[in-house]
Amino acid sequence: MITPLLATEAITLRIATVRGQRVLLDADLAALYEVETKRFNEAVRRNLSKFPADFMFQLTSEEWGTLRSQLATLDAAPGGRGQHRKYLPYAFTEHGAIMAANLLSSPRAIEVSVYVVRASVHMRELMTPPDPPKRPIGFVQPEHNNEKAKGTR
Repeated sequence: MITPLLATEAITLRIATVRGQRVLLDADLAALYEVETKRFNEAVRRNLSKFPADFMFQLTSEEWGTLRSQLATLDAAPGGRGQHRKYLPYAFTEHGAIMAANLLSSPRAIEVSVYVVRASVHMRELMTPPDPPKRPIGFVQPEHNNEKAKGTR
């Protein structure tokens, strides 16, 4: 069983913003789901109809170069894996990550998918400013009513 707080934080650290969307890369999802990236991508390619453009897209060379320069985890990866990929990585939105978990249908993938959703919600909450308190139109504070009433008598 995964510790909820640690899992959510670990996933949140892997979320990147590409094309204005928060995404997880194929290698990160594969690691979270405990499968090889190659096998993960094979499963996705066999089911491309389940991954519309708003669920998954392949990074361009420029996007990958920019993102790679921002990712400190590549240097820490065992054997420097991921530094010299043969193919450009795929980026998965929250919905794409859940769809991928459903494809894999392993207990680990299902469990991790819950934390992917929680991490995505957490990121949205951090990025969204709180709404200002709202009062009904025409609402007047009670103390203002009393002052006006005293002045008119």
